[in-house]
Amino acid sequence: MIITEEDQEEICSQSDDCYDSDCDESLFDEEEEDFPKKKRPSNRHDYLDKIILTLSAGRGGNGRVAWIRTRFRPKGGPSGGNGGKGGSIIIQVSKDLLSLDHFRNTRIIKADNGGDGGTCHCQGKKGLDKVIKVPCGTLVKNLETGEIIKDLIQDGEIFEICTGGKGGLGNDYFKTPTNRTPRNATPGKPGDLLKVELELKLIADVGFVGLPNAGKSTLLNALTATEVKIGDYPFTTLKPNLSYLQFDDYSRIFLADIPGIIKDAHVGRGLGLEFLKHIERTKVLIFVIDLAKEHENDPLHDLNLLRRELELHNPTLLEKPFLVALNKADLPESEEHLKQFIKHYPFEKSTFFPISALQKQNLEPFVKAMRELAAAPKKQNAMISFEYLKTLQNTPAD
Repeated sequence: MIITEEDQEEICSQSDDCYDSDCDESLFDEEEEDFPKKKRPSNRHDYLDKIILTLSAGRGGNGRVAWIRTRFRPKGGPSGGNGGKGGSIIIQVSKDLLSLDHFRNTRIIKADNGGDGGTCHCQGKKGLDKVIKVPCGTLVKNLETGEIIKDLIQDGEIFEICTGGKGGLGNDYFKTPTNRTPRNATPGKPGDLLKVELELKLIADVGFVGLPNAGKSTLLNALTATEVKIGDYPFTTLKPNLSYLQFDDYSRIFLADIPGIIKDAHVGRGLGLEFLKHIERTKVLIFVIDLAKEHENDPLHDLNLLRRELELHNPTLLEKPFLVALNKADLPESEEHLKQFIKHYPFEKSTFFPISALQKQNLEPFVKAMRELAAAPKKQNAMISFEYLKTLQNTPAD
């Protein structure tokens, strides 16, 4: 086929018409509408502290029915081996993990099955154990009964939660003087199957508690090398932040920044119970109060609100040692509020500190008091039962 110059000019003119500005662009708009834009996922669920998993240990291998006949054993005999044991599921605690995010796309965890028995008295291969790692402070609950199976606290702790099934027996196991040719073998037993709920409760020496926009994240940034997102609006922090404060003697205290708590948080309002549970394991509570906020009738309004919510969630939280950090003390309006706060403060005066997390003012005495409380040993409640006292009374004196 021969293309002349006239044909070539006509083809070029047709191609120019396709890119003309008068072309109907609505056709392209309709094609774009067929592919809707992906919605941006919510940041609220970025932090995973509770997950439901189905754990299935491996099944034991089946026993084998087999016979052997060699040159020096003309009559032979049974030679079926036993099946291998199924793999178990083991939970290991790791301090390197801070959440359960690595289980986000996992719902079923299975261990390997044991291998079937072989000939010539060969035993089946043992199934490999499945090791899953969890952060410190993970509670393992039975989903059906709600019973707490294990509270994993220590780093490196290992706990076998599902045991693999035993391997079946081969016909060599059943030979006796009266039954020299057994023709039976047993199948392997199934492994444990358990549906569990993993719930994380952060373990920290100090927990920052406060209303939204009180300056908790700013205080964490001022004390540690962590760069936590901060902003001049409520609920900037949507997940707990964990860091540590290291001293000259290389000792550390771990700090946990809990998202803002509001009124009726104990019944699920705001972030509510989603993060209140992380306060339960802390040794010391730090109430971060916005000193620049004005309360005409009650200068202790924010502190009383926080203590009230903690009491309704778990009354034992108020038994923990605490400090009050009166943040934003560098602002002019904070001077009068500080006077009113000191006047009505019902606890010891040594438990509150006017500070400025942004300007890093008056942080040294606050850190010193926080370190002393975090290093103090926990108080042990001495309880003596009536039966024990009765045995002491009946014991004869020497």
